[in-house]
Amino acid sequence: MNVLVFDIETIPDLEAGRQLYGLEGLSDEDVGKAMAHLRQQKTGSEFMPHHLHRIVAISVVLRARDELRVWSLGNAQSGEAELLRRFYDGVERFSPVLVSWNGGGFDLPVLHYRSLLHGISAGRYWEVGEEDQTFRYNNYLSRYHWRHIDLMDVLAGFQSRASAPLDELATLCGFPGKQGMAGDQVWSAWLDGRIDDIRDYCETDVLNTYLIYLRFELLRARLDAGAYEDECERLRSLLAASGRPHLQRFLEAWNAQRAPA
Repeated sequence: MNVLVFDIETIPDLEAGRQLYGLEGLSDEDVGKAMAHLRQQKTGSEFMPHHLHRIVAISVVLRARDELRVWSLGNAQSGEAELLRRFYDGVERFSPVLVSWNGGGFDLPVLHYRSLLHGISAGRYWEVGEEDQTFRYNNYLSRYHWRHIDLMDVLAGFQSRASAPLDELATLCGFPGKQGMAGDQVWSAWLDGRIDDIRDYCETDVLNTYLIYLRFELLRARLDAGAYEDECERLRSLLAASGRPHLQRFLEAWNAQRAPA
């Protein structure tokens, strides 16, 4: 079984803001401030609606046969359309189980809207059994199917009032939790030109999600205790051999607060 754990990082869609709200001539920073102010006035929160999020990073952990990898799609200069195409190419190639944290509530709706705007085709992702009968009762789109596992949603028993933050649950499980920055700091990091830091942060979030997924597989007895420890050791070895500072720091934080299952 192939597994693809994913996470996205976003900023306000500035061009959409200029187009929808008549903000032409303003700097990127001022457009962002204006969009946040308008959203605050309308809803009481500055958080943008899903269709006004622009994706600047997609990070993944792939577990396929004997392969385990963590990386961010494209490179620091990749546009949003390229990131989206690479994501759907992975779905087309591996037909993986997609795993996320709040992916059903945020990441996937954002991916849908942005793919629509860019005119991107993603047939395998949208398959519901019309071409492949195996997708009829298990596809990426149904909330209660298993081709996409939104861990936050599943662990809360599909009750939004019972959901937990990724950072807190990861920390309680003995995993590193948030590293480098938090989601509400991505916009300021983008304005400062720190796209590499954003991509690194996204990778640590997806690693926390993957570790919770492994614990979830232990919870539902799809991994026994020995297999669970083997998967954790496989990940430790990958991080240790990566030579990438943020992954080394993640490993050090994990080892420092290592807790038994």
